[in-house]
Amino acid sequence: MKTIRNIAKPNSEFYDNFSQPEVLEIINTLESTREIPLKYSYKGRGAKIWDDFYLKYIVPRWYRTYNVEIDLLNKSYKHILESIKDNHHINIVDVGAGNSFPVKKFIHRLNKLGKVNKYIALDISEGLLDVSQKNISKWFPNIKFQSHAIDIENHCISEEILNNKENNNLDNAANIFFHLGVTIGNHQNRAKVFKNLKNSMNKNDLLIFTNEIGDNSKISGGCYHGEQIYKWIQRSMEIPVSDCEFIRKYDAAKDSMVANMRFCRDYTIHFQHLEIDKQVDLLKNEEITLWRFHKHTISELVQELEQAGLQIIHYITDKNSSHIMAICSV
Repeated sequence: MKTIRNIAKPNSEFYDNFSQPEVLEIINTLESTREIPLKYSYKGRGAKIWDDFYLKYIVPRWYRTYNVEIDLLNKSYKHILESIKDNHHINIVDVGAGNSFPVKKFIHRLNKLGKVNKYIALDISEGLLDVSQKNISKWFPNIKFQSHAIDIENHCISEEILNNKENNNLDNAANIFFHLGVTIGNHQNRAKVFKNLKNSMNKNDLLIFTNEIGDNSKISGGCYHGEQIYKWIQRSMEIPVSDCEFIRKYDAAKDSMVANMRFCRDYTIHFQHLEIDKQVDLLKNEEITLWRFHKHTISELVQELEQAGLQIIHYITDKNSSHIMAICSV
């Protein structure tokens, strides 16, 4: 007896968000690892999901004055300043810029010293680049702004983007690369990201990033905006609510926390757009990962950076030893 399969067809909104190569990468990753790369969740409606989440839960308010990441950056300011004291022209290169809130106070302090040359927002999401531009233009109308859509997992940051040749004395110029939002642990291939960042840097440059530290198997709290991504994927692929469920768990194979979509029936996802006509078959109780997060131990983080050709010159953890901010050089 032939099995009756349910068919899911992504709607037009889904295809509006992605280029043809991106759709093919989504299909290939679904086929090979049963995962939709998290980086694509920030495109289209996903940009608003992230911005709303950040503004609601992370931006300090009168009733919630503490933000771990901003606090770590504030406490690292003097060390960063000492590291760039001989550089008169500083470009802020914000990788995965999002809405730019994490660097707002830092830029304000550095700009008062007359050191900020320009702010470069880099993100895979055009929607978030628009949010970044609106915010930076409002906060710092006199700072030069530029933005570029880039996938740091697949590309280095080119000299054309950095455009340091506009400074007459390159020895007095430096880039500070930020990768904030505690998102290093979201990448499928962290080693590739670190390598691409290293290959984008010069001798004067710094890389500053944050991540959670600790034991991935000890899951606590929510999975951030994972459930919102699940709802967006479920709607955009037009899968009935009764045919899937949201699962959050520890993935021992990759030592990560994940948020998955579990299928309650046999399903075929039929991708049909322009020249693409491909199907991905999923069995009942199979899961696809929509959100992934990896916490580091400090020794593991040092090892990953060294393998990429980077070294930590300074790091700081929060009072609960749950988050780390690392400052790195080539």
